[in-house]
Formats: sequence, structure tokens, C-alpha cells
Amino acid sequence: MATINLFGASGHAKVVMDIIKAQGDKVGVLYDDSPHYSDILGHQVLKASNTTVDGPLIISIGSNKARKVLSEKYPVRYAKAVHPAANISESVEIGAGTVIMAGVTINVDAKIGRHCIINTNASVDHECRIEDYVHISPNVALCGNVHIGEGSWIGVGSTVIPGVKIGKCCTIGAGSVVINDIPDNTTAVGNPCKRILNN
Repeated sequence: MATINLFGASGHAKVVMDIIKAQGDKVGVLYDDSPHYSDILGHQVLKASNTTVDGPLIISIGSNKARKVLSEKYPVRYAKAVHPAANISESVEIGAGTVIMAGVTINVDAKIGRHCIINTNASVDHECRIEDYVHISPNVALCGNVHIGEGSWIGVGSTVIPGVKIGKCCTIGAGSVVINDIPDNTTAVGNPCKRILNN
């Protein structure tokens, strides 16, 4: 049994805490510099600015940018949190700091980067490539050979057809159907998904 610390004490942290317990590990120290959090589910929250942040650690914050900034600021050992109710092929690679929630399916030869969130009931099919700091929202369906660039966020209930590449730092709106490649730094929405602005 490992003891895993968390950085971030909002609602997302509560889900990560549940996953840590479900995978048979123990929740350790929580860190958060927000003045709004002093306790979460019976665990004291320490101010990171007043103490040493230790690993193994998971950054339990939903913002992709925040996870990147904090992982670079705190070069500690990072753990993974994988819910036992996820269905993951033994050939899948999962990077440090990544959280995989209940009901997720990840199929053969997929690669998930560091500090990603693969949220509840998402489906990641064969040979997908998900780069670091990506958030795949609940009920997203990524078909085979999809590539998601670093820092992108795929909105709840979206579908990405086989072979599509979504660039870095993109936002795909909820319920979108992505049938063409999306360039870096783009917000796109709809069915079919179309660019609405540059990030």
C-alpha cells in the first residue's frame, strides 16, 4: 500500500481521493494555497507555500495549464490513480501523474501521457496517442488512432472519428463530433466540429 499526496483540494480532488482508496492505496497529505480550503473529507489541507511538497504526488486540479505549471515547479515523484472499475488493456502505457476514473475503457496499444485526466466512462480506442496534460471529459469517445496534443481539453460527450489529430492547447466543446484535424491553439465546437476562435 502506497501513501499518495495530493496538490489541489477542490471537487476534483475528492474524486481522486476515492480512486486512490479504491486502488488499495492511502491518501496522504493535501496541499493547496487557496484560502478557501483548510479541510477536505476529513483531511487537513496544508498551504504549499508554507511547507515542503513531497511525493509521491498527484496534482488533483482540473486545469491543464495548472497541472503543467505545478509539475514543473515541484519536481517530485508522481504517482498514478487508476480506478479498478476501468477496463484497460495490458499493452496500454500510462504516464506519471495521470488519473483514470471509473468506467473508462482504454484499448490495445494506446499511450496516455503524463498528468492527464481520463474522466468517467470515457472510451479511448486502439493506438490512440494522448500527450501530456490532456483532459478527456466524461463520456468522450475517441475512435482508433486518434492523436490529442499536449494541453488539450475534449469536452463532455464528444466523439472523435478514427485517425483524427487534435493539436496542442485545443478546446473541443461539449457534444462535438470531430471529423477533421484541428490545428493547435483552437477552440472548436459542433456537429460537425468547426473552429470558432484561436486560443
